[in-house]
Amino acid sequence: RELVQAGWSKCWSKRENRPYWFNRFTNQSMWEMPVLGQHDDISDPLGLNAASAEGAGDAGVGNGQRKRHLSEEAAQGGLNNMVCPLYLSFHGSKQDLIYFCQLSIEICCELIYFFRDMITEYVCHCCCCRIYWDLDIQTNAVIRERAPANHLPPHPEIELQRARLTTKLRQHYQELCYQREGIEPPRESFNRWLLERKVLDKGPDPLLPSDCDPIISRSMFREVMNDIPIRLSRIKYKEEARKLLFKYAEAAKKMIDSRNATPDSRKVVKWNAEDTMNWLRRDHSASKEDYMDRLEHLRKQCGPHVTAVAKDSVEGICTKIYHISVEYVRRIRQAHQTLLKDCNITDPEAAEVQDRLVYCYPVRLALPSPNQPRVELHFENDIACLRYKGEMVKVNRGYFAKLELLYRYSCIDDPRFEKFLSRIWCLVKRYQVMFGAGVNEGMGLQGALPVPVFEVLNKQFGVSFECFASPLNSYFKQFCSAFPDTDGFFGSRGPFLNFSPASGSFEANPPFCEELKDAMVTHFEELLEKSSEPLSFIIFIPEWRDPLTPALNRMETSAFRRHHMSVPAFEHEYRSGSQHICKKEEMYYKAVHGTAVIFLQNDAGFTKWEPTPERIQELLAAYQVSQRALGSPALGWPTKEGLPPKIGLLSLPQLFNISSTRFL
Repeated sequence: RELVQAGWSKCWSKRENRPYWFNRFTNQSMWEMPVLGQHDDISDPLGLNAASAEGAGDAGVGNGQRKRHLSEEAAQGGLNNMVCPLYLSFHGSKQDLIYFCQLSIEICCELIYFFRDMITEYVCHCCCCRIYWDLDIQTNAVIRERAPANHLPPHPEIELQRARLTTKLRQHYQELCYQREGIEPPRESFNRWLLERKVLDKGPDPLLPSDCDPIISRSMFREVMNDIPIRLSRIKYKEEARKLLFKYAEAAKKMIDSRNATPDSRKVVKWNAEDTMNWLRRDHSASKEDYMDRLEHLRKQCGPHVTAVAKDSVEGICTKIYHISVEYVRRIRQAHQTLLKDCNITDPEAAEVQDRLVYCYPVRLALPSPNQPRVELHFENDIACLRYKGEMVKVNRGYFAKLELLYRYSCIDDPRFEKFLSRIWCLVKRYQVMFGAGVNEGMGLQGALPVPVFEVLNKQFGVSFECFASPLNSYFKQFCSAFPDTDGFFGSRGPFLNFSPASGSFEANPPFCEELKDAMVTHFEELLEKSSEPLSFIIFIPEWRDPLTPALNRMETSAFRRHHMSVPAFEHEYRSGSQHICKKEEMYYKAVHGTAVIFLQNDAGFTKWEPTPERIQELLAAYQVSQRALGSPALGWPTKEGLPPKIGLLSLPQLFNISSTRFL
């Protein structure tokens, strides 16, 4: 029991065909059973009390009989061989630079922790201090107590089947678009189809839709139709505009000839297409603007007729994809229920729920989890790799540590972390499948605000909750996300449209799906209408006005709107949606569109978190801070003349991306 509490577990080495001991807190591994009275990294991190004992013990073991400690391996060129500069301020005095040479980062943590009562400020510049969250902030969101959710508990075998069927469904979509319309599917239109369907879906699967009304997706229909007869791209040069105009005229004429169009439609399209081609042959001195004006005129004349002849075909694509999804959901559900039945897991009795207000808490599942299969974990530099049946998912080492902290805070059925790796594999695999396999595909679905903006939202407006996030990109430990079955173990409160707070201050940065944003506004107004407690929503959405999006228009004219401001395009940044795996230099990207920031509050919320000019000014100033500097290490070692920025009020475990248990 004492060894287990100290983090030790007995494992089997396939290479050596013998057992060994591994400490999940310190990454230390040994062939022999560890003795807590000797060098215990928990109670004696520097090894001062057992240096001689350890040396004597090593002398009696033959070569290769003791697995090396992490610090011994890193000493050959890893973290321990680097200089770790830390700025420490003692009781508010002038900051002094202290260099810890030849010491591991974790030992530096221990030294800081030892002097914690004297140190008032600290700044560390090393490869381990990049963090993009603050899990110490407590929630102010209050909800009515709710019963455990009826979702089936996640399992790697089922998640692997779901991933393969979803990939197959994407391939069907691609083939249908090419066979019926001769186009590639619009970029990320399948991802937005998943989001739009889940707004309406009442089916049992957390990812694939199976019970929607109407069957035909407005999102998919609209996006496919926009690329007919050809996809229009952004134009920079005159020659590109000329070629695009010719291709559109040619494609429209060819399409109207090959489809069952009315005589009037055929006549209008063919006349306009031929007139455009004749104009292109005659006039070679036109400017880029002339070509684009002519293209816009041609689209207005031919567009309605092209849409009419393609309507049945595009609706057939949407219907076919939906019915295939329904069949796949049936297969997944059947396999999942069979697995639970084999594990003797049956439906539990309905839990009694008291009608009372409580602070929000993570989603709890009604069904217990079955035994989980083995998921292999190894590290490649700063990347944690988890493998199940040849399928590997990857996550940055820092984000792996974040998931461990979230799991400690939120999971109540796995105190010994026996299901931790399998649940991380299911979580990352789910989002990987949802994003798609394309380059940078899905980044927009998970883009997040910069850290300085979150800090100001919390400090000035009491924000402690994200309405649209995930365990991978959340800043707070309390958030809503798309998948309650996998994310609940890591702090998710479930989908926001199913979340009904009575009070609290919230941040909302929804994915770019018009149907989801419209449903979000409806949900906001219903909550604000029926609550008399302080309730506030600060929404960040793209400022698209050509044409004006319905969600933006509704919020700007809402009776609950208290303030509205805009952040210009290219003057602010977002954190990447793939931040858990992307390179450090790709963490932030410039916003190519303006961002509208809208405050929706009821009267009590306005009284408590009023968007005063001073608070708004501080929020705008947070966008001016160099986010890259706060999320990346310094280019060189700092000097006293140029002190680096302070990394906020953060707990030591968060600052160094290691388990909080390391300090207990």
